[in-house]
Amino acid sequence: MRILLTNDDGITAPGIVALYKELSKIAKVSVVAPDTVQSACGHGITIREPLTIKKTAVDGVFEGWAVRGKPADCVKLALGKLLEDRPDIVVSGINDGANVGINVLYSGTVAAACEGAIQGVPSMAISQLWADDGETIFTESARLSRFIVESFGQSVMQGNHPCQLLNVNFPNVTDERPMGLRVASQATHRTDDEYKRVSGENGQPEFHLQGWFKDHGPPEHDLRALIDGYVVLTPLHVDMTDHARLKAIAEWDWPDVTR
Repeated sequence: MRILLTNDDGITAPGIVALYKELSKIAKVSVVAPDTVQSACGHGITIREPLTIKKTAVDGVFEGWAVRGKPADCVKLALGKLLEDRPDIVVSGINDGANVGINVLYSGTVAAACEGAIQGVPSMAISQLWADDGETIFTESARLSRFIVESFGQSVMQGNHPCQLLNVNFPNVTDERPMGLRVASQATHRTDDEYKRVSGENGQPEFHLQGWFKDHGPPEHDLRALIDGYVVLTPLHVDMTDHARLKAIAEWDWPDVTR
């Protein structure tokens, strides 16, 4: 099995290093990832500047391409130019911080996997909830991710994979957690945002975004399942059409705009 591994925390981030160590036990892994942190950049791509790349050795664990660009750039460039052999799957992560609910829309981690799916490669995003003490340990989540990735990858190679794009979220792994696997839908309620004002350079005001989900939602949603200690699997798709509303929109009394 061939895997393209990327992330949005940067090529030297602990999450991608831990995941490489595990995935390299089951596959040939190629790493193409941003050279700096690109958290919450969404599905942006670079179009007005050239993408620069540098072969980079990381912690004596792997050598990969560091890209001066966004996560989606990394996947597009890897599949279109850098890799000699097309990967069987794309894996993005492990992200330091959960990507559930509407944060899926902001996430560079999910966007990288989404780009893989757009390019026709079954893809998976993997994230982990922040630890309460501020330090996220990825050793166990990376080990467990290996089994999930292996199962997904084998199904892809056999031609019967369950989805084109899978979002995986781990709780903060402890002796008691995770509680198991749970398949859940994406929550859609907003975060309880707060912009903290501070005095910046020369007294200019600066605003720092803080916030988390005030409402954890019902059990069938990804956020609640994650808070309850489960590894959450959510199938996603790139088609954002509200199919249930197509007929109503088509029958609406719109103004005549013909010329």
